[in-house]
Amino acid sequence: QAQLVESGGGLVQAGGSLRLSCAASGSIFSINAMAWYRQAPGKQRELVASITSGGTTNYADSVKGRFTISRDNAQNTVYLQMNTLKPEDTAVYYCNAEIVASTRSWGNYWGRGTQVTVSS
Repeated sequence: QAQLVESGGGLVQAGGSLRLSCAASGSIFSINAMAWYRQAPGKQRELVASITSGGTTNYADSVKGRFTISRDNAQNTVYLQMNTLKPEDTAVYYCNAEIVASTRSWGNYWGRGTQVTVSS
């Protein structure tokens, strides 16, 4: 089994920055894609950004040019640097990862989420 734990959320004024981190732990053999999703009140969960094990990234149009996803494979950690934040970025941000366990079984894992609130 593996676990994902997010950190770095909080309250920030519009135009500010936050950096989210998500660390994977447990009986991990390898991690394939990692991603950040978000869910605002009354809305569906949406993909914010993803990154493959080789470093290929993908972003939602709404965050392109403002957010940067990166990962540290040695530390099993993914980051989301969020700049020029807007009130519409307010949401609970969830980490997601495709993890191969030491048993070689594959699973899709979610963190519990971290709240990001951007005030206007």
